[in-house]
Amino acid sequence: MIATPDRTPLAREFFDRPVLDVAPDLLGRVLVRTTPDGPIALRITEVEAYDGENDPGSHAFRGRTARNGVMFGPPGHVYVYFTYGMWHCMNLVCGPEGLASAVLLRAGEVIEGAELARKRRISARNDKELAKGPARLATALDVDRALDGTDACSPADPPLTVLTGTSVHSDQVRNGPRTGVAGDGGVHPWRFWIADDPTVSPYRAHVPRRRRT
Repeated sequence: MIATPDRTPLAREFFDRPVLDVAPDLLGRVLVRTTPDGPIALRITEVEAYDGENDPGSHAFRGRTARNGVMFGPPGHVYVYFTYGMWHCMNLVCGPEGLASAVLLRAGEVIEGAELARKRRISARNDKELAKGPARLATALDVDRALDGTDACSPADPPLTVLTGTSVHSDQVRNGPRTGVAGDGGVHPWRFWIADDPTVSPYRAHVPRRRRT
């Protein structure tokens, strides 16, 4: 656990860069979710980069839709999607407006408001599992589609903000294939994580779904 992270919010310029620059630079930053019951702060430990229309693994690969529209908007906004009919996942949009790219937040360490996160993640066996995986992270922070499009760089106390935190030295950053991505998109080593951090989720290769007969 970090002791005194920098509480300065990240400026929009931080996100207005290529996704492969932003993704590893998000490690060690602090995401703050403000709820009616109090704040929950999470140190980001694992992410995945998705490069829009250049990336077969991205939701934006085939162009803009009602679902992925936020990805084409200004950097620093939150893209939330619903998957498998039960889970939400949270992304941070980056790059110039009009070119869709985003960083999926895969895992983190809850450093403030753990008691609130535990109420939402009652199946977690310990605090290291509170946000160990993208769906668990969104659940622990009470993130759903209602927060899709949130401007995390707004000066008006947004419900989601990313603070400077403590950046991670490049020697501690690892990268490899993205989890569960099929086809050509599965070969990109665009998953980044902090080495030996216990909150990082396990890698799982894509497994094709079997059709019911």
